Amino acid sequence: MSRLTCRHSSLEFYLFKDTKVCNDSYSFKEIDMIQLHNILKKRYSLFFLTLVIICITHKIPAVKATISLGLIPSPDIPGIPKEGDDYSKLLAYSLYFYEAQRCGFLPKNNRVSWRHNSALDDGKDRDVNLTGGYYDAGIGSYNWGAIEWFEGYELSNQTEYLREMVKWGTDWLIAAHPKPNQLFIQVGSSHLDNTYWGPDTNIPYPRPSYEINSTLHGTDVAAEAAAAFASSAILFRDFFNDTAYASILISHAISVYTFAENKTLQLSSKAIPGTFGYSTSTYTDKLVYAAIWLYKATNQTQYLDKAINYYNEFQLQDSLRIMSWDDQTGACNILLAQIYFRESSKNYTIWSGETERYLDRIMTNKSDCNFTNGGLLWCKGDSESASIPISLYGAFGFFMYASYSSTIEKANYYKNFASSQIDYLLGANPMKMLYVVAVHPNSPKNPHHAGAHGGTNIGNMNDPPETMHSLYGAVVGGPDMNDTYHDSRADIVQSEVALDYNAAFQGIMAYYVINTYVPPSNRDRPIKPTNSKPKNSKPTNSNPEISNSSLSQQQKIIIIIGTQDTEYEILKNSEQENTCNTVNVE
Repeated sequence: MSRLTCRHSSLEFYLFKDTKVCNDSYSFKEIDMIQLHNILKKRYSLFFLTLVIICITHKIPAVKATISLGLIPSPDIPGIPKEGDDYSKLLAYSLYFYEAQRCGFLPKNNRVSWRHNSALDDGKDRDVNLTGGYYDAGIGSYNWGAIEWFEGYELSNQTEYLREMVKWGTDWLIAAHPKPNQLFIQVGSSHLDNTYWGPDTNIPYPRPSYEINSTLHGTDVAAEAAAAFASSAILFRDFFNDTAYASILISHAISVYTFAENKTLQLSSKAIPGTFGYSTSTYTDKLVYAAIWLYKATNQTQYLDKAINYYNEFQLQDSLRIMSWDDQTGACNILLAQIYFRESSKNYTIWSGETERYLDRIMTNKSDCNFTNGGLLWCKGDSESASIPISLYGAFGFFMYASYSSTIEKANYYKNFASSQIDYLLGANPMKMLYVVAVHPNSPKNPHHAGAHGGTNIGNMNDPPETMHSLYGAVVGGPDMNDTYHDSRADIVQSEVALDYNAAFQGIMAYYVINTYVPPSNRDRPIKPTNSKPKNSKPTNSNPEISNSSLSQQQKIIIIIGTQDTEYEILKNSEQENTCNTVNVE
Protein backbone atom coordinates (compact mmCIF):
# COMPACT_ATOMS: atom_id res chain seq x y z
CA MET A 1 0.00 0.00 0.00
CA SER A 2 1.28 3.50 -0.74
CA ARG A 3 0.34 6.86 0.66
CA LEU A 4 -0.39 9.65 -1.77
CA THR A 5 0.49 13.02 -0.27
CA CYS A 6 -0.77 16.39 -1.56
CA ARG A 7 -0.12 19.67 0.15
CA HIS A 8 -1.56 23.03 -0.75
CA SER A 9 -0.98 26.08 1.42
CA SER A 10 -2.25 25.22 4.91
CA LEU A 11 -4.08 22.06 3.85
CA GLU A 12 -2.57 18.59 3.62
CA PHE A 13 -4.33 15.55 2.17
CA TYR A 14 -3.35 11.90 2.23
CA LEU A 15 -4.97 9.33 -0.01
CA PHE A 16 -4.51 5.62 0.62
CA LYS A 17 -5.16 3.21 -2.21
CA ASP A 18 -4.00 -0.21 -3.26
CA THR A 19 -1.58 0.04 -6.16
CA LYS A 20 -0.41 -2.15 -8.99
CA VAL A 21 2.87 -2.02 -10.83
CA CYS A 22 2.79 -0.99 -14.47
CA ASN A 23 6.06 -0.40 -16.31
CA ASP A 24 7.82 1.05 -13.25
CA SER A 25 4.96 3.46 -12.57
CA TYR A 26 1.89 3.20 -10.39
CA SER A 27 -1.72 3.50 -11.44
CA PHE A 28 -4.49 3.85 -8.89
CA LYS A 29 -7.94 2.30 -9.10
CA GLU A 30 -10.52 4.65 -10.48
CA ILE A 31 -11.76 7.07 -7.82
CA ASP A 32 -15.05 8.96 -7.95
CA MET A 33 -13.62 12.10 -6.34
CA ILE A 34 -16.93 13.96 -6.53
CA GLN A 35 -18.56 11.18 -4.54
CA LEU A 36 -15.72 11.21 -2.01
CA HIS A 37 -15.96 14.98 -1.74
CA ASN A 38 -19.70 14.86 -1.10
CA ILE A 39 -19.34 12.12 1.51
CA LEU A 40 -16.75 14.13 3.39
CA LYS A 41 -18.75 17.35 3.22
CA LYS A 42 -21.94 15.64 4.31
CA ARG A 43 -20.37 13.67 7.14
CA TYR A 44 -18.03 16.23 8.59
CA SER A 45 -19.15 19.63 7.30
CA LEU A 46 -15.64 21.03 7.40
CA PHE A 47 -15.19 24.04 5.20
CA PHE A 48 -11.62 23.23 4.33
CA LEU A 49 -12.67 20.06 2.56
CA THR A 50 -14.00 22.09 -0.34
CA LEU A 51 -10.50 22.12 -1.71
CA VAL A 52 -9.36 18.71 -2.90
CA ILE A 53 -6.13 18.31 -4.77
CA ILE A 54 -5.09 14.96 -6.10
CA CYS A 55 -1.51 14.44 -7.22
CA ILE A 56 -0.01 11.23 -8.54
CA THR A 57 3.75 10.96 -8.88
CA HIS A 58 6.41 8.32 -8.30
CA LYS A 59 6.55 6.19 -5.20
CA ILE A 60 9.36 6.95 -2.75
CA PRO A 61 10.33 4.04 -0.48
CA ALA A 62 10.38 4.74 3.24
CA VAL A 63 13.69 2.93 3.58
CA LYS A 64 16.45 2.27 1.11
CA ALA A 65 16.03 -1.38 0.32
CA THR A 66 18.30 -4.03 -1.04
CA ILE A 67 16.74 -6.68 -3.23
CA SER A 68 18.93 -9.42 -1.77
CA LEU A 69 21.41 -9.39 1.06
CA GLY A 70 22.96 -12.63 -0.15
CA LEU A 71 21.82 -14.64 2.85
CA ILE A 72 22.71 -18.30 2.97
CA PRO A 73 19.88 -20.78 2.29
CA SER A 74 17.55 -21.06 5.25
CA PRO A 75 18.04 -24.13 7.49
CA ASP A 76 15.32 -26.72 7.96
CA ILE A 77 13.99 -25.12 11.12
CA PRO A 78 10.27 -24.53 11.65
CA GLY A 79 9.38 -20.86 11.33
CA ILE A 80 12.48 -19.80 9.40
CA PRO A 81 11.18 -18.80 5.93
CA LYS A 82 12.65 -20.59 2.93
CA GLU A 83 11.27 -18.01 0.54
CA GLY A 84 10.41 -14.35 0.76
CA ASP A 85 12.31 -11.20 1.56
CA ASP A 86 15.52 -11.23 3.56
CA TYR A 87 14.21 -8.93 6.27
CA SER A 88 11.49 -11.42 7.16
CA LYS A 89 14.18 -14.07 7.45
CA LEU A 90 16.34 -11.89 9.68
CA LEU A 91 13.32 -11.20 11.89
CA ALA A 92 12.70 -14.93 12.19
CA TYR A 93 16.37 -15.61 12.92
CA SER A 94 16.33 -13.07 15.75
CA LEU A 95 13.36 -14.79 17.38
CA TYR A 96 15.23 -18.08 17.07
CA PHE A 97 18.20 -16.55 18.90
CA TYR A 98 16.00 -15.73 21.88
CA GLU A 99 14.97 -19.37 22.03
CA ALA A 100 18.65 -20.31 22.15
CA GLN A 101 18.91 -18.23 25.36
CA ARG A 102 16.10 -19.94 27.24
CA CYS A 103 16.63 -21.28 30.73
CA GLY A 104 14.65 -23.92 32.64
CA PHE A 105 12.41 -26.67 31.27
CA LEU A 106 12.30 -26.27 27.51
CA PRO A 107 8.93 -26.73 25.76
CA LYS A 108 8.12 -29.55 23.38
CA ASN A 109 8.28 -27.16 20.42
CA ASN A 110 11.84 -26.11 21.23
CA ARG A 111 13.59 -25.41 17.92
CA VAL A 112 17.19 -25.29 19.19
CA SER A 113 18.31 -28.92 19.06
CA TRP A 114 21.55 -28.39 20.99
CA ARG A 115 19.86 -26.76 23.99
CA HIS A 116 18.67 -28.76 27.01
CA ASN A 117 16.72 -28.33 30.22
CA SER A 118 18.98 -26.38 32.56
CA ALA A 119 19.24 -24.61 35.91
CA LEU A 120 16.21 -26.47 37.24
CA ASP A 121 16.81 -25.60 40.89
CA ASP A 122 16.83 -21.82 40.48
CA GLY A 123 15.20 -20.10 43.42
CA LYS A 124 15.28 -23.04 45.79
CA ASP A 125 17.72 -21.21 48.03
CA ARG A 126 14.93 -18.68 48.69
CA ASP A 127 11.96 -21.07 48.59
CA VAL A 128 10.67 -19.65 45.33
CA ASN A 129 10.50 -21.21 41.86
CA LEU A 130 12.70 -19.11 39.58
CA THR A 131 13.27 -21.66 36.84
CA GLY A 132 12.77 -20.37 33.32
CA GLY A 133 13.50 -16.97 31.90
CA TYR A 134 16.52 -16.13 29.78
CA TYR A 135 20.28 -16.25 30.11
CA ASP A 136 22.54 -13.27 29.67
CA ALA A 137 21.52 -9.63 29.95
CA GLY A 138 18.22 -7.80 29.79
CA ILE A 139 15.33 -7.93 27.38
CA GLY A 140 15.61 -4.34 26.16
CA SER A 141 13.11 -2.54 23.94
CA TYR A 142 11.65 -5.34 21.82
CA ASN A 143 8.13 -4.82 23.21
CA TRP A 144 8.11 -1.25 21.96
CA GLY A 145 9.18 -2.31 18.49
CA ALA A 146 6.60 -5.09 18.43
CA ILE A 147 3.81 -2.72 19.43
CA GLU A 148 4.74 -0.10 16.87
CA TRP A 149 5.56 -2.47 14.01
CA PHE A 150 3.45 -5.53 14.78
CA GLU A 151 2.43 -5.76 11.14
CA GLY A 152 6.00 -6.79 10.31
CA TYR A 153 5.57 -9.89 12.45
CA GLU A 154 2.23 -10.60 10.79
CA LEU A 155 3.63 -10.28 7.28
CA SER A 156 6.49 -12.60 8.26
CA ASN A 157 4.23 -15.17 9.97
CA GLN A 158 6.12 -14.68 13.22
CA THR A 159 3.40 -13.51 15.60
CA GLU A 160 3.16 -16.78 17.51
CA TYR A 161 6.93 -16.93 17.92
CA LEU A 162 6.85 -13.35 19.19
CA ARG A 163 4.12 -14.23 21.66
CA GLU A 164 6.07 -17.21 22.98
CA MET A 165 9.23 -15.15 23.21
CA VAL A 166 7.64 -12.38 25.25
CA LYS A 167 5.68 -14.74 27.50
CA TRP A 168 8.78 -16.77 28.29
CA GLY A 169 10.23 -13.63 29.83
CA THR A 170 7.11 -12.29 31.51
CA ASP A 171 6.24 -15.64 33.11
CA TRP A 172 9.62 -15.47 34.83
CA LEU A 173 9.10 -11.83 35.84
CA ILE A 174 5.79 -12.76 37.46
CA ALA A 175 7.50 -15.51 39.46
CA ALA A 176 10.31 -13.09 40.36
CA HIS A 177 7.80 -10.67 41.91
CA PRO A 178 6.13 -12.84 44.56
CA LYS A 179 5.41 -9.95 46.96
CA PRO A 180 4.71 -6.24 46.41
CA ASN A 181 8.04 -5.25 47.98
CA GLN A 182 10.16 -8.13 46.72
CA LEU A 183 11.71 -8.56 43.28
CA PHE A 184 14.32 -11.14 42.33
CA ILE A 185 16.67 -9.56 39.83
CA GLN A 186 19.37 -12.16 39.19
CA VAL A 187 20.01 -15.86 39.64
CA GLY A 188 23.57 -17.11 39.55
CA SER A 189 26.95 -15.74 40.54
CA SER A 190 28.47 -13.43 37.94
CA HIS A 191 31.95 -14.43 39.04
CA LEU A 192 31.27 -18.17 38.94
CA ASP A 193 29.43 -18.00 35.64
CA ASN A 194 32.22 -16.04 33.99
CA THR A 195 34.76 -18.71 34.89
CA TYR A 196 32.73 -21.48 33.27
CA TRP A 197 32.91 -22.44 29.60
CA GLY A 198 30.77 -25.38 28.61
CA PRO A 199 27.30 -26.70 27.74
CA ASP A 200 24.07 -25.99 29.59
CA THR A 201 24.09 -29.54 31.02
CA ASN A 202 26.87 -28.77 33.46
CA ILE A 203 26.22 -25.22 34.66
CA PRO A 204 28.12 -24.69 37.93
CA TYR A 205 26.50 -24.35 41.33
CA PRO A 206 25.67 -22.68 43.63
CA ARG A 207 23.31 -20.34 41.81
CA PRO A 208 22.32 -17.80 44.46
CA SER A 209 19.14 -15.75 44.03
CA TYR A 210 19.51 -12.00 44.47
CA GLU A 211 16.59 -9.76 45.37
CA ILE A 212 15.70 -6.19 46.13
CA ASN A 213 13.19 -5.58 48.90
CA SER A 214 12.12 -3.10 51.56
CA THR A 215 15.58 -3.14 53.10
CA LEU A 216 17.72 -3.56 49.99
CA HIS A 217 16.09 -1.29 47.48
CA GLY A 218 16.90 -0.93 43.79
CA THR A 219 14.97 1.83 42.06
CA ASP A 220 16.45 1.26 38.63
CA VAL A 221 15.65 -2.42 38.19
CA ALA A 222 12.23 -2.13 39.86
CA ALA A 223 11.26 0.63 37.44
CA GLU A 224 12.61 -1.37 34.49
CA ALA A 225 10.50 -4.33 35.58
CA ALA A 226 7.43 -2.10 35.74
CA ALA A 227 8.09 -0.92 32.18
CA ALA A 228 8.49 -4.51 31.01
CA PHE A 229 5.24 -5.59 32.67
CA ALA A 230 3.30 -2.62 31.27
CA SER A 231 4.58 -2.80 27.70
CA SER A 232 4.03 -6.57 27.63
CA ALA A 233 0.48 -6.04 28.87
CA ILE A 234 -0.22 -3.82 25.86
CA LEU A 235 1.02 -6.54 23.52
CA PHE A 236 -1.11 -9.25 25.10
CA ARG A 237 -4.23 -7.10 25.41
CA ASP A 238 -4.19 -5.23 22.10
CA PHE A 239 -2.44 -7.67 19.79
CA PHE A 240 -2.76 -11.18 21.23
CA ASN A 241 -6.31 -10.73 22.60
CA ASP A 242 -5.34 -12.20 25.97
CA THR A 243 -6.96 -9.75 28.35
CA ALA A 244 -6.71 -12.07 31.35
CA TYR A 245 -2.94 -12.37 31.10
CA ALA A 246 -2.64 -8.66 30.32
CA SER A 247 -4.53 -7.85 33.54
CA ILE A 248 -2.05 -9.91 35.54
CA LEU A 249 0.83 -8.05 33.94
CA ILE A 250 -0.72 -4.64 34.60
CA SER A 251 -1.30 -5.59 38.24
CA HIS A 252 2.39 -6.44 38.62
CA ALA A 253 3.41 -3.30 36.75
CA ILE A 254 1.47 -1.06 39.12
CA SER A 255 2.69 -2.91 42.20
CA VAL A 256 6.37 -2.95 41.33
CA TYR A 257 6.32 0.70 40.21
CA THR A 258 4.82 1.70 43.55
CA PHE A 259 7.66 -0.25 45.16
CA ALA A 260 10.20 1.50 42.92
CA GLU A 261 9.23 5.02 43.91
CA ASN A 262 8.09 4.57 47.52
CA LYS A 263 11.45 3.54 48.94
CA THR A 264 14.78 5.32 49.18
CA LEU A 265 15.79 5.97 45.60
CA GLN A 266 19.03 4.20 44.83
CA LEU A 267 20.70 1.92 42.31
CA SER A 268 20.37 -1.83 42.73
CA SER A 269 24.15 -2.11 42.57
CA LYS A 270 24.29 -0.25 45.87
CA ALA A 271 21.79 -2.66 47.45
CA ILE A 272 23.77 -5.76 46.46
CA PRO A 273 27.30 -4.52 45.69
CA GLY A 274 29.76 -6.85 44.00
CA THR A 275 27.21 -9.46 42.98
CA PHE A 276 24.73 -7.90 40.58
CA GLY A 277 25.99 -8.43 37.03
CA TYR A 278 24.13 -5.71 35.16
CA SER A 279 24.48 -2.42 36.97
CA THR A 280 22.98 0.72 35.45
CA SER A 281 24.39 4.21 35.84
CA THR A 282 21.21 6.02 36.93
CA TYR A 283 17.63 5.40 38.01
CA THR A 284 16.15 8.78 37.05
CA ASP A 285 15.32 7.97 33.43
CA LYS A 286 13.91 4.58 34.45
CA LEU A 287 11.27 6.15 36.70
CA VAL A 288 10.13 8.35 33.81
CA TYR A 289 10.25 5.52 31.27
CA ALA A 290 8.19 3.16 33.44
CA ALA A 291 5.60 5.84 34.24
CA ILE A 292 5.10 6.47 30.52
CA TRP A 293 4.50 2.79 29.83
CA LEU A 294 2.08 2.58 32.76
CA TYR A 295 0.13 5.48 31.30
CA LYS A 296 0.03 3.77 27.91
CA ALA A 297 -1.13 0.50 29.51
CA THR A 298 -3.71 1.95 31.94
CA ASN A 299 -4.65 5.32 30.43
CA GLN A 300 -4.48 6.73 33.95
CA THR A 301 -3.22 10.32 33.76
CA GLN A 302 -1.53 10.08 37.14
CA TYR A 303 1.26 8.13 35.49
CA LEU A 304 1.70 10.65 32.71
CA ASP A 305 1.87 13.39 35.33
CA LYS A 306 4.46 11.38 37.24
CA ALA A 307 6.53 10.97 34.10
CA ILE A 308 6.56 14.72 33.37
CA ASN A 309 7.20 15.65 36.99
CA TYR A 310 10.11 13.24 37.33
CA TYR A 311 11.49 14.40 33.97
CA ASN A 312 11.56 17.98 35.24
CA GLU A 313 12.71 17.09 38.76
CA PHE A 314 15.69 15.12 37.47
CA GLN A 315 16.41 17.72 34.76
CA LEU A 316 16.58 15.23 31.92
CA GLN A 317 16.32 17.94 29.27
CA ASP A 318 19.24 18.27 26.88
CA SER A 319 20.47 14.71 27.37
CA LEU A 320 23.55 13.91 25.30
CA ARG A 321 23.54 10.11 25.75
CA ILE A 322 22.45 7.74 23.03
CA MET A 323 19.53 5.41 23.74
CA SER A 324 20.77 2.11 25.15
CA TRP A 325 19.98 -0.56 27.70
CA ASP A 326 21.53 1.80 30.27
CA ASP A 327 19.80 5.06 29.37
CA GLN A 328 16.20 5.59 28.29
CA THR A 329 16.09 9.40 28.31
CA GLY A 330 15.93 9.59 24.53
CA ALA A 331 13.24 6.92 24.53
CA CYS A 332 11.22 8.99 27.02
CA ASN A 333 11.37 11.99 24.68
CA ILE A 334 10.16 9.93 21.74
CA LEU A 335 7.38 8.21 23.68
CA LEU A 336 6.03 11.50 25.01
CA ALA A 337 6.07 13.04 21.54
CA GLN A 338 4.16 10.01 20.23
CA ILE A 339 1.58 10.22 23.02
CA TYR A 340 0.84 13.91 22.51
CA PHE A 341 0.79 13.54 18.73
CA ARG A 342 -1.85 10.84 18.97
CA GLU A 343 -3.85 12.86 21.47
CA SER A 344 -3.63 15.99 19.27
CA SER A 345 -2.37 17.93 22.26
CA LYS A 346 -0.55 21.24 22.24
CA ASN A 347 2.16 19.43 24.20
CA TYR A 348 3.12 17.66 20.98
CA THR A 349 4.89 20.85 19.89
CA ILE A 350 6.83 20.91 23.14
CA TRP A 351 7.85 17.26 23.05
CA SER A 352 8.55 17.10 19.34
CA GLY A 353 10.85 20.05 19.87
CA GLU A 354 12.58 18.32 22.78
CA THR A 355 12.90 15.08 20.82
CA GLU A 356 14.22 16.73 17.68
CA ARG A 357 16.81 18.70 19.62
CA TYR A 358 17.94 15.41 21.14
CA LEU A 359 18.11 13.59 17.79
CA ASP A 360 19.78 16.53 16.06
CA ARG A 361 22.48 16.67 18.72
CA ILE A 362 23.21 13.00 18.10
CA MET A 363 23.43 13.50 14.34
CA THR A 364 25.40 16.74 14.26
CA ASN A 365 28.14 15.66 16.69
CA LYS A 366 26.92 17.99 19.43
CA SER A 367 26.82 15.07 21.83
CA ASP A 368 29.35 12.39 22.67
CA CYS A 369 28.55 10.69 19.35
CA ASN A 370 30.51 10.85 16.12
CA PHE A 371 31.10 8.53 13.17
CA THR A 372 33.83 6.09 12.29
CA ASN A 373 35.46 6.49 8.90
CA GLY A 374 33.23 3.69 7.67
CA GLY A 375 30.05 5.48 8.78
CA LEU A 376 29.19 3.69 12.03
CA LEU A 377 27.67 5.86 14.74
CA TRP A 378 30.20 5.88 17.58
CA CYS A 379 29.19 7.21 21.01
CA LYS A 380 31.99 7.69 23.48
CA GLY A 381 31.46 5.80 26.72
CA ASP A 382 28.98 3.36 25.18
CA SER A 383 30.26 2.09 21.83
CA GLU A 384 33.54 0.85 23.28
CA SER A 385 31.70 -2.05 24.92
CA ALA A 386 29.25 -2.87 22.11
CA SER A 387 29.42 -0.75 18.96
CA ILE A 388 26.78 -2.44 16.80
CA PRO A 389 24.06 -2.61 19.49
CA ILE A 390 24.60 1.08 20.28
CA SER A 391 24.25 1.93 16.60
CA LEU A 392 21.08 -0.17 16.46
CA TYR A 393 19.57 1.53 19.49
CA GLY A 394 20.24 4.85 17.80
CA ALA A 395 18.68 3.72 14.52
CA PHE A 396 15.70 2.29 16.40
CA GLY A 397 15.02 5.66 18.01
CA PHE A 398 15.30 7.57 14.74
CA PHE A 399 13.00 5.16 12.92
CA MET A 400 10.57 5.18 15.83
CA TYR A 401 10.26 8.95 15.86
CA ALA A 402 10.51 9.72 12.14
CA SER A 403 6.79 9.26 11.45
CA TYR A 404 5.99 11.76 14.22
CA SER A 405 8.42 14.43 13.05
CA SER A 406 7.36 18.06 12.80
CA THR A 407 8.13 18.17 9.06
CA ILE A 408 8.44 15.70 6.21
CA GLU A 409 12.00 16.92 5.67
CA LYS A 410 12.89 15.96 9.22
CA ALA A 411 11.21 12.59 8.82
CA ASN A 412 13.17 11.76 5.69
CA TYR A 413 16.39 12.99 7.24
CA TYR A 414 15.97 10.80 10.31
CA LYS A 415 15.05 7.76 8.21
CA ASN A 416 18.06 8.24 5.95
CA PHE A 417 20.37 8.43 8.93
CA ALA A 418 18.88 5.32 10.52
CA SER A 419 19.03 3.47 7.19
CA SER A 420 22.75 4.24 6.91
CA GLN A 421 23.33 2.40 10.20
CA ILE A 422 21.39 -0.64 9.02
CA ASP A 423 23.35 -0.59 5.77
CA TYR A 424 26.52 -0.72 7.84
CA LEU A 425 25.20 -3.62 9.91
CA LEU A 426 24.22 -5.58 6.81
CA GLY A 427 27.50 -5.34 4.94
CA ALA A 428 28.15 -1.78 3.76
CA ASN A 429 31.21 -1.45 5.97
CA PRO A 430 34.99 -1.66 5.44
CA MET A 431 35.09 -5.28 6.63
CA LYS A 432 32.16 -6.27 4.36
CA MET A 433 30.81 -8.09 7.42
CA LEU A 434 27.15 -8.73 8.10
CA TYR A 435 27.20 -8.53 11.89
CA VAL A 436 24.52 -11.17 12.48
CA VAL A 437 25.69 -14.71 13.21
CA ALA A 438 25.18 -17.65 10.82
CA VAL A 439 23.01 -15.94 8.21
CA HIS A 440 25.50 -14.86 5.54
CA PRO A 441 28.86 -16.04 4.14
CA ASN A 442 30.42 -12.95 5.79
CA SER A 443 28.68 -13.41 9.14
CA PRO A 444 30.88 -13.71 12.25
CA LYS A 445 32.02 -17.31 12.66
CA ASN A 446 33.08 -17.25 16.30
CA PRO A 447 30.51 -15.67 18.64
CA HIS A 448 31.40 -15.62 22.33
CA HIS A 449 28.84 -18.23 23.34
CA ALA A 450 29.88 -21.37 25.22
CA GLY A 451 26.85 -23.46 24.30
CA ALA A 452 27.14 -22.75 20.60
CA HIS A 453 30.92 -23.25 20.61
CA GLY A 454 30.75 -26.73 22.12
CA GLY A 455 34.08 -26.42 23.92
CA THR A 456 34.82 -26.87 27.63
CA ASN A 457 38.23 -25.24 28.04
CA ILE A 458 37.92 -21.75 29.53
CA GLY A 459 41.65 -21.34 29.09
CA ASN A 460 41.52 -21.99 25.35
CA MET A 461 38.38 -20.90 23.57
CA ASN A 462 39.82 -22.10 20.27
CA ASP A 463 39.50 -25.70 21.41
CA PRO A 464 37.87 -26.74 19.14
CA PRO A 465 38.68 -24.00 16.60
CA GLU A 466 35.29 -24.02 14.87
CA THR A 467 31.89 -23.28 16.35
CA MET A 468 29.94 -26.52 16.67
CA HIS A 469 26.38 -25.12 16.63
CA SER A 470 24.95 -22.29 14.56
CA LEU A 471 23.71 -19.42 16.72
CA TYR A 472 21.35 -18.13 14.03
CA GLY A 473 20.32 -14.50 14.31
CA ALA A 474 22.56 -13.31 17.14
CA VAL A 475 23.89 -9.75 16.82
CA VAL A 476 27.52 -9.44 17.93
CA GLY A 477 29.22 -6.60 19.77
CA GLY A 478 30.84 -5.36 16.57
CA PRO A 479 33.96 -3.57 15.33
CA ASP A 480 36.22 -1.06 17.05
CA MET A 481 36.34 2.64 16.22
CA ASN A 482 38.65 1.84 13.31
CA ASP A 483 35.92 -0.35 11.75
CA THR A 484 38.02 -3.46 12.45
CA TYR A 485 36.48 -6.74 13.55
CA HIS A 486 38.72 -9.65 14.55
CA ASP A 487 36.11 -12.43 14.78
CA SER A 488 37.81 -13.90 17.82
CA ARG A 489 35.74 -15.97 20.25
CA ALA A 490 37.95 -14.83 23.11
CA ASP A 491 37.33 -11.13 22.34
CA ILE A 492 34.30 -10.72 24.54
CA VAL A 493 33.77 -7.08 23.53
CA GLN A 494 33.57 -7.70 19.80
CA SER A 495 32.09 -11.20 19.66
CA GLU A 496 29.75 -11.11 22.68
CA VAL A 497 26.05 -11.79 22.08
CA ALA A 498 23.24 -10.86 24.46
CA LEU A 499 19.49 -10.43 24.68
CA ASP A 500 19.58 -6.64 24.58
CA TYR A 501 21.88 -6.67 21.53
CA ASN A 502 19.01 -8.10 19.47
CA ALA A 503 16.16 -6.04 20.91
CA ALA A 504 16.48 -2.99 18.66
CA PHE A 505 17.59 -5.11 15.68
CA GLN A 506 14.45 -7.23 15.84
CA GLY A 507 12.17 -4.20 15.92
CA ILE A 508 13.97 -2.60 12.99
CA MET A 509 13.65 -5.76 10.91
CA ALA A 510 9.88 -5.68 11.52
CA TYR A 511 9.89 -2.05 10.38
CA TYR A 512 11.78 -3.01 7.21
CA VAL A 513 9.37 -5.82 6.44
CA ILE A 514 6.49 -3.33 6.54
CA ASN A 515 8.10 -0.48 4.68
CA THR A 516 10.36 -2.12 2.14
CA TYR A 517 8.84 -2.64 -1.26
CA VAL A 518 10.63 -3.34 -4.53
CA PRO A 519 8.71 -3.36 -7.84
CA PRO A 520 8.99 -6.69 -9.68
CA SER A 521 10.65 -4.96 -12.64
CA ASN A 522 13.52 -3.90 -10.37
CA ARG A 523 14.20 -7.22 -8.75
CA ASP A 524 17.03 -8.02 -11.11
CA ARG A 525 18.71 -4.70 -10.37
CA PRO A 526 19.90 -4.78 -6.74
CA ILE A 527 20.10 -1.48 -4.95
CA LYS A 528 23.52 -1.07 -3.37
CA PRO A 529 23.41 -0.15 0.33
CA THR A 530 24.51 3.40 1.03
CA ASN A 531 27.54 4.08 3.20
CA SER A 532 27.59 7.82 3.56
CA LYS A 533 27.54 9.96 6.66
CA PRO A 534 24.44 12.08 7.06
CA LYS A 535 24.72 15.74 6.29
CA ASN A 536 24.20 18.20 9.09
CA SER A 537 20.58 18.85 9.91
CA LYS A 538 18.99 22.07 10.96
CA PRO A 539 18.73 21.61 14.73
CA THR A 540 15.80 23.06 16.60
CA ASN A 541 17.13 26.04 18.53
CA SER A 542 14.22 26.77 20.83
CA ASN A 543 14.20 25.29 24.32
CA PRO A 544 10.66 25.67 25.70
CA GLU A 545 9.75 24.83 29.25
CA ILE A 546 8.43 21.29 29.53
CA SER A 547 4.79 21.25 30.57
CA ASN A 548 2.35 18.60 31.71
CA SER A 549 -0.72 20.70 31.12
CA SER A 550 -3.81 18.69 30.29
CA LEU A 551 -5.10 21.45 28.00
CA SER A 552 -5.06 20.53 24.34
CA GLN A 553 -5.62 22.05 20.95
CA GLN A 554 -6.29 20.44 17.61
CA GLN A 555 -2.83 20.16 16.10
CA LYS A 556 -4.03 17.88 13.34
CA ILE A 557 -7.55 17.25 12.15
CA ILE A 558 -7.71 13.60 11.16
CA ILE A 559 -10.62 12.01 9.36
CA ILE A 560 -10.63 8.36 8.34
CA ILE A 561 -13.23 6.75 6.13
CA GLY A 562 -12.79 3.03 5.64
CA THR A 563 -14.33 0.79 3.05
CA GLN A 564 -13.41 -2.72 2.02
CA ASP A 565 -10.40 -1.64 0.00
CA THR A 566 -10.20 2.10 0.48
CA GLU A 567 -9.01 4.32 3.30
CA TYR A 568 -8.90 8.11 3.11
CA GLU A 569 -7.13 10.29 5.64
CA ILE A 570 -7.21 14.06 5.57
CA LEU A 571 -4.93 16.10 7.77
CA LYS A 572 -4.90 19.81 8.38
CA ASN A 573 -1.93 21.84 9.59
CA SER A 574 0.82 21.98 7.03
CA GLU A 575 2.76 25.16 6.40
CA GLN A 576 4.50 23.77 3.34
CA GLU A 577 4.19 25.48 -0.01
CA ASN A 578 2.25 23.77 -2.79
CA THR A 579 3.97 20.43 -3.25
CA CYS A 580 3.04 16.95 -4.29
CA ASN A 581 4.71 13.59 -3.70
CA THR A 582 4.05 10.02 -2.58
CA VAL A 583 5.59 8.22 0.35
CA ASN A 584 5.09 4.85 2.00
CA VAL A 585 2.50 4.23 4.64
CA GLU A 586 3.95 4.20 8.15
